[in-house]
Amino acid sequence: MYIEVLVIAIIIAFVILYRKNTGDNSYKFIAKTVGNTYEKYAPYSFKVVREKAKELGQEYTTRQYVIQIAIFGIGAAFVAYLYFYSIIWSIVYACLAIVAIPYLTYMRCKKAYSEFIFEQIQVYTTNVIMEFNTTQSFVKALEGVRDSQVLEEPLLSDVKEMIQMSYENGTIDEAIRFMNEKYDYYVIKNMHQLFLQITKEGSKDSGEALEGMLQDIDMLVESVYRDRIDRTTFYKQFCTFGVALYLLVLLVQLLLGNDSYLQLIEQWYVLILLHGVILINTYFLLSGIKYYHEDVGAE
Repeated sequence: MYIEVLVIAIIIAFVILYRKNTGDNSYKFIAKTVGNTYEKYAPYSFKVVREKAKELGQEYTTRQYVIQIAIFGIGAAFVAYLYFYSIIWSIVYACLAIVAIPYLTYMRCKKAYSEFIFEQIQVYTTNVIMEFNTTQSFVKALEGVRDSQVLEEPLLSDVKEMIQMSYENGTIDEAIRFMNEKYDYYVIKNMHQLFLQITKEGSKDSGEALEGMLQDIDMLVESVYRDRIDRTTFYKQFCTFGVALYLLVLLVQLLLGNDSYLQLIEQWYVLILLHGVILINTYFLLSGIKYYHEDVGAE
């Protein structure tokens, strides 16, 4: 009896250590998520990101949602039955899996929105620099970008707000502070800081400095897209192995025999351990999913 309990405890330890090591060695996503609520990392409402995902053609259809519900429900019920041989627990875990779908939907839409915003930030910074090289005025550069129709909402409205604030205050300080606070991207902050220096102190080498900034933007974009490819590869492997960990109970049953396993799960503490295996693996699986959908290019 104690040997069987020890085997299950080892499985729990293995799940924890694997997830911890995976996060540390690959992207260290666990350290970013432990102790922080999901809302802290959700600056946009579900309605906003979902509407943008629909515009970008990345939102699921009704048929896709039905298939997702069926897969999650049937999959969770199957896993729960393997662990507990109980219809009741199968229903409970199936319902819990289905309840998690809105969270996954938000994560998927948030990723689409985040990637869209990053692309707009790239367009904003690049075009403001090019316009400044022509006009030698930050406000005029903003007006040129506004009128060029290269920006979409919400950045277009934000640029209009910056222009209005600059004229009302007579300086660009408040407008830059507004944009820096709204979009936490270091490429924006660095570009704005450069424009502040040029505007207030003047610079004979502003063209060279701005050219260097354009190169920094190109390097950032390249880095972000490379990271996106790496994340996708890691994510597929992560999810595959995460799902496989749920099936380790089959190994336990193979080692013990079905009859011995059925006797084992009659013990309350064994049931707690088995629930722990499912919940711990699910927590880290969701943590990995969350990391994969984190903001692109933001600090």
